[in-house]
Amino acid sequence: PEHLNLIYEEEAKVLERWQDSPGEVSKGDWREYLGDPRYQRAYIDFFEDELVMNGYDWRKVLDEYLFHGKNPLINCLVAGLGHPLIHLGYAFELSSRELAMEALCLAATQYNFLHKYLDDPSYTKAVTKATSSPLEILERVCNDERLDGLFDHQGASNIGPLFDEHEDIVLSHWNTWRITDPKKQFEDSQHAAVALLAATQQQGDKKYDFFLVHLLTSSHAVRIILPMIPARFHVLLVRQWWLLALAVYIAQRRPVITVKSVLEYDTGEKDWTWIEKLAIQGKYAADAHFVKALRAMKEAAQTWGDEGAFYLKAAVKFGEEFSGWGGFGS
Repeated sequence: PEHLNLIYEEEAKVLERWQDSPGEVSKGDWREYLGDPRYQRAYIDFFEDELVMNGYDWRKVLDEYLFHGKNPLINCLVAGLGHPLIHLGYAFELSSRELAMEALCLAATQYNFLHKYLDDPSYTKAVTKATSSPLEILERVCNDERLDGLFDHQGASNIGPLFDEHEDIVLSHWNTWRITDPKKQFEDSQHAAVALLAATQQQGDKKYDFFLVHLLTSSHAVRIILPMIPARFHVLLVRQWWLLALAVYIAQRRPVITVKSVLEYDTGEKDWTWIEKLAIQGKYAADAHFVKALRAMKEAAQTWGDEGAFYLKAAVKFGEEFSGWGGFGS
């Protein structure tokens, strides 16, 4: 608890204060304000009222507002850099009704254009040179000359223009991932998420990409959420994460992924006990994203096994080299 309080106090320093919403949200008009962050407080009040009306059965409230309707909220959890998805994952993991209602609020206020790629099946098309390997596709994206010189800086602000001006390129790579064995390929996607964080920084650069770490923590959330939601959304949720991964990777100007730098990293005698101590007692113990990244790698190793100690090596490399977050600008 002391560690969580420390992290909260640090995070609270940079968070915006609550603001009153322009109006209330009701059951009859709750979809009218989707994507408008000014209604954050109103959505919290609305979903908490729904929680009371449903006898504090938070799963029932999630079921009604995530999975039903013409364009269900579940298909836009990666908006806002995946924060609705990440929050929902923790809600299920901790069985927390408070986090669940906050996740619904985030899904509502961060809702944006990304939903259409999941809601409208016409965006999913068969392509040539399909593959089951996320890392193989990321290498193709890295080498795609059509994306050269697209942005002169890094950052999430590149995502909107990317889809506005180069939607066809993004979707061509998105559709290249052929899912034939969902369990194995989700495992591969978690491997790729770790590689995107741990194997992309430039030689000598000890700052890790703040935006790429969200691909790892959101991938962790997908793993938690999948067994908890209707089967008809399983592949859609994984593909939704994959769309975010591609968008963020391109927005960050497609850094080269050098998996070899992880595989050849010397961990010495360090193990997961060392990682846990680093996360809780180390220099960056108050950095929520640092702690969450280490935990996500540990959970991935426990879930899939750790052949070649890939996840451990990635965690030790990240933990030893980390000196803050980068990826914010030119």
